Amino acid sequence: MEAAVQPPAREALARAQRSAVHLEMRDHYTLDDPGYIAWQAGTRLNIADRASWWGPWHEHVQEATARGVTVRRARIVSEPVTDYVRYEHDLTPTNLAAGESVRWLPRRQSTELALPGTDFWVFDDETVLFHHFGGDGRLAADGREYITDCHRAKVCAEAFESVWRRAIPHGEYNPA
Repeated sequence: MEAAVQPPAREALARAQRSAVHLEMRDHYTLDDPGYIAWQAGTRLNIADRASWWGPWHEHVQEATARGVTVRRARIVSEPVTDYVRYEHDLTPTNLAAGESVRWLPRRQSTELALPGTDFWVFDDETVLFHHFGGDGRLAADGREYITDCHRAKVCAEAFESVWRRAIPHGEYNPA
């Protein structure tokens, strides 16, 4: 019997009451993403032209923050950074405009930290969404795993906070 496909993070974010934290630890994700390909070809977002880039994710974040949910994202990155991380860095002002707080941690500064082996979200310190990726950077077909175990949620929340304390706010981080 096949496992049911789990809903994306935006659905859990819609239910969050207090907090949503996201830890990203990969140096690249889907390399055939049309936005990334266009960026490689020289296309850059005009952050001032919100209508050209505002999308459903931004709406979900804005709705969550409007009801008092704190949304934070931390990215652990290798330096020198990959082109994909440069692309993410260039797009991050859209996350900020929606209401997220974003920080960056050079991987060398994370060696003392105990971290789960995969990217995750923690919602309200209760629900964890693990993202499982293949080596090609694509989310696996069964790549979303929701856990409501309070011990694992605490471990992930503490891991996120340990990264957040060391990480550099987006406006101060210059990709090497």
